[in-house]
Amino acid sequence: MIQKEKKYGELEIDQFDIADQANFWEHKHPKNYLIDIKLPEFMCRCPRSGYFDFACIYLRYSPDKYVIELKALKLYINSFADRYISHEDVANEIFDILYGHLSPKKLKIIFKFNPRGNVTTDITIDSEHI
Repeated sequence: MIQKEKKYGELEIDQFDIADQANFWEHKHPKNYLIDIKLPEFMCRCPRSGYFDFACIYLRYSPDKYVIELKALKLYINSFADRYISHEDVANEIFDILYGHLSPKKLKIIFKFNPRGNVTTDITIDSEHI
């Protein structure tokens, strides 16, 4: 088997650390407002079969002290592409990481997984209900 050299994007994802404080910028606006982010190309792998799972992630938060830098969010989300992780585990992990680092006034994430085997999964985690 031929070993391929990793591309620059793969290397950037491999070296990325979401916990780096540089990924979270100081929020400078005291008013209440919402930030909506759509991530339509989420991908991870089923821990049982190894098949790919695809989802669209809808992220909504009201910032307090920090906002997330969008490239950092993209790299973090892309880091799941080769991870074997269940729908429930990935939703909770992403929510917990973002909630822990952003400390937002509120955070809601909806994961809409594409059909596989005639089944779809939607997972919603909302800081107002935990």
